[in-house]
Amino acid sequence: MVSGPGTETGRLPLEEKILMEQLRPSAEERDYIAGVAHRLLAAIAKSGKAEGMVVGSIARNTWVKGDRDLDVFLLFPPDMPRETLEAEGLALARSIARKFTTNFCEKYAEHPYINATIDSIDVDIVPCYNVASAAKIQSAVDRTPFHTRYITDKINGLTDDVLLLKQFAKAGGIYGSDQMTEGFSGYLCELLILHYGGFGPLLAAASEWGPHLKIDIGHHAAKEFNEPLIVIDPVDPRRNVAAALSIDRMAEFVELARGYREAPSAAFFALPRERPCCPKDLSALLASRGTSLYAVTFATPPFIEEIVVPQLKRSTGAICDLLARSGFVVHHAHYRMGTGRCMLLFELLVDELPPIRRHEGPPVWNQVNAEKFREKYRDASLPGPFIENGRYIMEVPREFVRVSDLLTSPALLNVGVGRHVRASLAKDWCVFEGADCWQEEFAAFIAGFFSRCSPLVRIERDRVARK
Repeated sequence: MVSGPGTETGRLPLEEKILMEQLRPSAEERDYIAGVAHRLLAAIAKSGKAEGMVVGSIARNTWVKGDRDLDVFLLFPPDMPRETLEAEGLALARSIARKFTTNFCEKYAEHPYINATIDSIDVDIVPCYNVASAAKIQSAVDRTPFHTRYITDKINGLTDDVLLLKQFAKAGGIYGSDQMTEGFSGYLCELLILHYGGFGPLLAAASEWGPHLKIDIGHHAAKEFNEPLIVIDPVDPRRNVAAALSIDRMAEFVELARGYREAPSAAFFALPRERPCCPKDLSALLASRGTSLYAVTFATPPFIEEIVVPQLKRSTGAICDLLARSGFVVHHAHYRMGTGRCMLLFELLVDELPPIRRHEGPPVWNQVNAEKFREKYRDASLPGPFIENGRYIMEVPREFVRVSDLLTSPALLNVGVGRHVRASLAKDWCVFEGADCWQEEFAAFIAGFFSRCSPLVRIERDRVARK
């Protein structure tokens, strides 16, 4: 294991260099964002309708240089009815945004909020309840002010370690608790740094992690959890901060921690290079693999990612099951939510089958069902019914001989796809085959579909390629 000389902070010189050159926001950048935040808070105070509060990584000074995402919360009295909060909160958020920009829109999580671009900064203006404690929250966003106060109070001296961890996770492709990534949220990164006391100690511990690890900083867990990593929220003992983290992202972090401790390198902090493919590349790749590729695309349902993506995942699995039941072997499948369209992508080992298939009937000694089966197929033109291993067997016509026939049939609407996905499919969907699956919006997705490898393997391959 390589361990270079540390600085007085306990960090490697390499890490200090990364912090100085890539991660720490400059004083000018801090002042610029603080100025925008101050103007927004002043406008909220002037309205007299709510209390304004800056939350998130900018409020906690744990934001990486260039990440200009500003979260401003509108705190309303906790006795306000939910319908009033949504209506008046959205109206106030909209009026505040309008004072600074025309570039804003409504978005929806648990309740609506405004997303705006103000002086090149991405700003979310979010209504919430100003509750006395996290135990009294009335909506999920009500916790966020408590997260901000907790981290701000305790993170002193460890902000640089948080920056290192966030960039380390981003470079590994495992940062973000969104439904597509299923990775590490910013708040989870902050809590892990607090718990282990720094970036280096965290990686040393993570190298030995296993599934169902439990971290309870406040020693106050109020329920049991069964996720891969359990980090009890110190402001809400009923919540696992790592609930969105999948077992794969957790394993990838363990792998990255081991790899970095073995051979520290700036490559562990460099964002992955996109390797989009073109139709010609895709055609050659499929020819070399000898597999078949099919894409199902449809209009993106008009809902946020947290709602749509789980339905895409469920729908992809349901269609894979349908393909398998029909005799088509799926090698790999994935999904992507685009701005205007969604894509479900399937690589198959077989995409055309004989027009007949075996159909198993009941055992002969199951007299009632056996006689029904024999009567049903007695006059069929295909062989059978015959007996194998004591059971009736019949050859029957295959309903779908080609994958394209199945994917363009109404059968797609009769499997367990998500509700909003089904509504979109019911209006229209398109099926593409082979290199025709390539679409510019999904070029990077398709490239990633065929270049799967763990984060550490990618870093090691890039290192060899640069030599």
